[in-house]
Amino acid sequence: MASGGIARGRLAEERKSWRKNHPHGFVAKPETLPDGTVNLMVWQCVIPGKKGTDWEDGYFPLTLQFDDNYPTTSPSCKFPVGFFHVNVYDSGVVCLSILGDGWKPSITVKQVLVGIQELLDDPNPNSAAQHRCYELYKKNMPEYKKRVREQARRYPSRV
Repeated sequence: MASGGIARGRLAEERKSWRKNHPHGFVAKPETLPDGTVNLMVWQCVIPGKKGTDWEDGYFPLTLQFDDNYPTTSPSCKFPVGFFHVNVYDSGVVCLSILGDGWKPSITVKQVLVGIQELLDDPNPNSAAQHRCYELYKKNMPEYKKRVREQARRYPSRV
């Protein structure tokens, strides 16, 4: 197959599978270019905050960027710049094991998004990407939780 053909084929299959069955509240769709064509290499997603957590009622935008080596390589996953989370860099890039050393080609878009949702309320302080967030998480949990709830309110449902 031509460069990127394998990646596009896999992403087309994932898109079909997602349309048939995806977790409630999640959104994942390839971006539409100005000319109306679909770019399978960039997906605009929304991850809902889990019920019963400080993230509840937030619908967090996330961009998945795939390269021609997908699924051999993981997608880049990015929240908006300045997203408040222990495992998200200031640039918005998500730091999660399944996107790094733990990546396997069998991991699907659905598994990536569900894994990131899990990470929201269950951060890994041993792999902190944001110092000020980590400090609050370790030393001032009430303030950390307050900031999370404020962020959830900044990303209400668009439905």
